[in-house]
Amino acid sequence: MAKARVLFLMRVPRDRTEDFLKAYEQIRYQVAEGVAGHLVDQVCESTTDPEQWLITSEWASLAHFEAWERSPAHRELVAPMRACMTEARSIRFVVREETSARR
Repeated sequence: MAKARVLFLMRVPRDRTEDFLKAYEQIRYQVAEGVAGHLVDQVCESTTDPEQWLITSEWASLAHFEAWERSPAHRELVAPMRACMTEARSIRFVVREETSARR
């Protein structure tokens, strides 16, 4: 089963940035430590547009992510973050190759 990478692009108005980051902080370890198949995620701010944000996450499989996304717990946990967004879209990828430094 191939790992998956999910990109979540969103716009967060400047006056909602602190609320957005606070909401992310409140759920990040619940997801990292309690959701089956979740490997890692990062929240990223654009260097050229302060309202453009990206959350990238890696999953053991796309099926793990999709099961989490369909769950009522997902909708409840991410609701405070979503309330800060004016637009959002998700892009999903299956990891075909991965490269790191040779030892």
